[in-house]
Amino acid sequence: MSIDRLRAHWGFTRMPFSKDLAPSMLATTGAHSEAVARIGWCVEEDALGVVTGEVGAGKTVAARAALAGLDGSRHTIIYIGNPAVGARGLYAAIITALGGTPRFHKASLIPQAQDALATERDERGKRVVVVCDEAHLLGPDQLEELRLLLNAEMDSRSPFACLLIGQPTLRRRIKLGTFAALDQRISLRYAMPGMTLEETGHYIAHHLGIAGRSDTLFGDDAIDLIHQVSRGLPRAVNNLAVQSLIAAYAGKRNIVDEASARAAVTEVTAE
Repeated sequence: MSIDRLRAHWGFTRMPFSKDLAPSMLATTGAHSEAVARIGWCVEEDALGVVTGEVGAGKTVAARAALAGLDGSRHTIIYIGNPAVGARGLYAAIITALGGTPRFHKASLIPQAQDALATERDERGKRVVVVCDEAHLLGPDQLEELRLLLNAEMDSRSPFACLLIGQPTLRRRIKLGTFAALDQRISLRYAMPGMTLEETGHYIAHHLGIAGRSDTLFGDDAIDLIHQVSRGLPRAVNNLAVQSLIAAYAGKRNIVDEASARAAVTEVTAE
């Protein structure tokens, strides 16, 4: 089945439930708005924040929306999406993002990163925001290196804002006694919940509206089932909604009913 035929059948101007949306086009659920507001506060306070949630809860999407609203002339954003870079890789990523060439030895990387951060703030007048995605995969050495960087000025002020985004295991790891010093530095903690049933309905309608369908395309029973199985997690809702559209199309239906949603659930959850 081609995407073009599916779009033509439903009268879509674009495929709904895609992730390549501009921040201004994102659905604003309670959890999303709360996360965006808290991340914004974390940045302005040069604080250390930890945002956690289940896979597909919308953590990275919320961070992207919050950071998109920052003034590029006043902020420098350093995004680290791959924790596998190791402790040396953290320093190298920061130095490279700030226009430097990382030195070879780690011992010289540390002061180089500290100097680069200080220069960006004091000479260029820009606030640095370091975002570590998939932070539940950071090793103990990486978490300790981040703490040392944040502690570079003897707690007089933080040299940058730091946002750790990860699955719920991140919160539990940081609570371990070995990370007590890092845990005490955290100013923001937010665990993103799934959407409510009402929010799931609005979310589906919002994405359909972006695709050119403002009428009722998903039946209430279909939305109830999608919400129940997805637990209100946006990514799971996206997957189930698309599969429901495909099932309804294959069944020559004009709306997505419960039977279509049930077929989608079987398709998505099958092993």
